Amino acid sequence: MNSQTTPSASPPPPASLLPALELSRALAAVVEQASVAVVQVEARHRMSASGILWSSDGVVVAADHTIQRDEDIVVGLAGGERVPATLAGRDATTDLAVLRLAQPASAGAPAPPASRAPLQTPSWSDLEDLRVGHLVLAVGRPGRQVRASFGIVSDLRPIWRTPGGGRLDRYLQVDVGLAHGFSGSLLVDAAGRALGLATTGLVRGRALALPASTIGRVVGALLADGRIRRGFLGVGVHPVRLPADLAQRAGQQAALVVVGLQPAGPAERAGVLLGDVLLTIDGQPAGDLGELHAYLGEERAGAAATLHILRAGEIRDLRVELGAR
Repeated sequence: MNSQTTPSASPPPPASLLPALELSRALAAVVEQASVAVVQVEARHRMSASGILWSSDGVVVAADHTIQRDEDIVVGLAGGERVPATLAGRDATTDLAVLRLAQPASAGAPAPPASRAPLQTPSWSDLEDLRVGHLVLAVGRPGRQVRASFGIVSDLRPIWRTPGGGRLDRYLQVDVGLAHGFSGSLLVDAAGRALGLATTGLVRGRALALPASTIGRVVGALLADGRIRRGFLGVGVHPVRLPADLAQRAGQQAALVVVGLQPAGPAERAGVLLGDVLLTIDGQPAGDLGELHAYLGEERAGAAATLHILRAGEIRDLRVELGAR
C-alpha cells in the first residue's frame, strides 16, 4: 500500500525574529524602489561603474574618477537597454561627471529595437533630519544587475572643501562598503529618500556622498559651460615653515613662498614678486596648498581679494583681481 506524505507548512518564525524580518523586507523594498534610477556606466577598461539618472531628459551623473574615456560611453538602464552617452562635462574637485543619453530615434527615422521606458529620477532629501547613526544603503549597478551595500551615517558636518578645492554643501561620510564599481551609486536612507551620490574618489579610504544641492549646482555649471569656473591667482608656491619670530608676528606657523609667476597673471599684475611669502588671502590662512585651493573656489572667479604677504621681513597688503579658469 502506497502512502503519500503531504508536505507540512513551514513553521512560523519565532516572535523574536519578526522585527528583523520586517526590517529586512523594508530594506529590500527600498533597494527595489531606488534601483530604477540607478544605471551602469561603461566608460573605462574592463570594469563598469554606477551612475544616477539626474533628470528625465537623459542627464546622468557619475563619479568623475570612474570615467576614463571621453568617447564610446555606454549607459545600461534598469530595464536592460544599453544607450550611448556623451560626456557633457566633468569636475575633478567634486568628483562629478555629467553624461547625456542619446535620444531615441525621432519621427521618420529608424525606430530603436525597443521604445525606451520613461526615465525615473530619485526623490531627493534635503538632509535636514539626517543624523549620525541613521541607516543607509548604497544602491549601485556595477554590472547588469542592481547591487546594494548597507551601513550607517558615520560623520555629518556643514559646508566642506574637498582637497581639490571643490565645495560640498554638506560633508556626509558613511560606513558603507563601496566595492569596485560602486562609486557613482545612489545613497538612500531607510525610507528610500535619496541622500547623495556615493564615491570613494574624494578622500582615500573614505566613502563620502555628494548631496543633491551640490550635484545640482555642478550639473548646472557643467551643462552651461562644460567646466567649473574657479578663482585663479597665477602663482607657483611651495609651503614653508616660518621662523619663530616671524611666526609670532604673522600669527601662524606656516605659509606659502612664491616660486613662480604667470606672466601678466593676476598676482604679477598686483605686484607680487618671486620670493614673497603669502600669509593670508582675504584673511584666510594660506599655510598650505589645500587652504589656498579651498579659497579659490567657483565663487571667487573674477573677484577682488587682499593678499597679506611677507617681503624682506616686512608684512604688507596687496590688492589683486582674481582671474578665472
